[in-house]
Amino acid sequence: MPAPKPKVSAFGNSFADLDKPFGQRLEEQTPKGQIDSSKLNTGTLADLVEFSDFEEIIQSYVLAQLGHPIVRVELTSFQLKTCIDEATTKMSYHAPLWTKQFATFDASAGTNLYELPQYILDNLEYVVYKKSLLAVQHQAGTLEHDFFIKYFQDNFLFGEFAVGDFYLLQQNLEMIRKVLGMDGSWDVINGKFLQIYPSPVLTPDPVILEYRAIDSNTIHPAYRNWIQRFALACAKSVLGQIRGKYANLPSPGGGASLNGQQLIEEATREKDALIEELISEIEELPAFTMF
Repeated sequence: MPAPKPKVSAFGNSFADLDKPFGQRLEEQTPKGQIDSSKLNTGTLADLVEFSDFEEIIQSYVLAQLGHPIVRVELTSFQLKTCIDEATTKMSYHAPLWTKQFATFDASAGTNLYELPQYILDNLEYVVYKKSLLAVQHQAGTLEHDFFIKYFQDNFLFGEFAVGDFYLLQQNLEMIRKVLGMDGSWDVINGKFLQIYPSPVLTPDPVILEYRAIDSNTIHPAYRNWIQRFALACAKSVLGQIRGKYANLPSPGGGASLNGQQLIEEATREKDALIEELISEIEELPAFTMF
């Protein structure tokens, strides 16, 4: 029996384009922006190449930096599209925290496997199932509640009790709840399905998805420029391979030399520098999070 495609709950999807018609299921909603992750790096030479407005911006930057229209640039639309796809994929994979998105759906009793849209599963961060979204709710009289109050009262009962110790305590308590309690857990199966367990016993049972997705309409100009520069480096590499086939071209004036090898070397250096910039300056730092 195929896994069901979940219905959106009342909370909706922060990445859904509300200006376009959409249905009641997650896969029926149109994602915001013009970056279609399902079509990245899937083109073939037989496909008709079409550029979105976002991709036109990247393409114009690349061609201008390579000297077009003053200098002839021997790149096809397909080659430029592959460069743009590679740059966008890199940025999407390392998307910073401000691209955080949320979606919710209603799980059905007895069903714990659900087929989710690919753009959600590609950058799924966390699944909140049968527990509070922002924090563990401490009830008065529980051990964790007493630790929390005593720490922040600073009554010297825990004079050497550091913040790190407090979080380790909370993490241990959370693990005990997962083993002995009914707090839900989750797994991604085959990059296509979400499995939640234990199986829901109520209908509907809300599930909250936290994921990352870039909206090309609101992307920060600095990150758009990173995509432009990385696409340019990719284009230089392809162009260098093309021009490198013929080191010299005969002509009445004694011949002309092509800069194929120079372009390949520049592309290699620029890619290395841009990836270092992406990891060190754009990608978010590892965070100690607890739910």
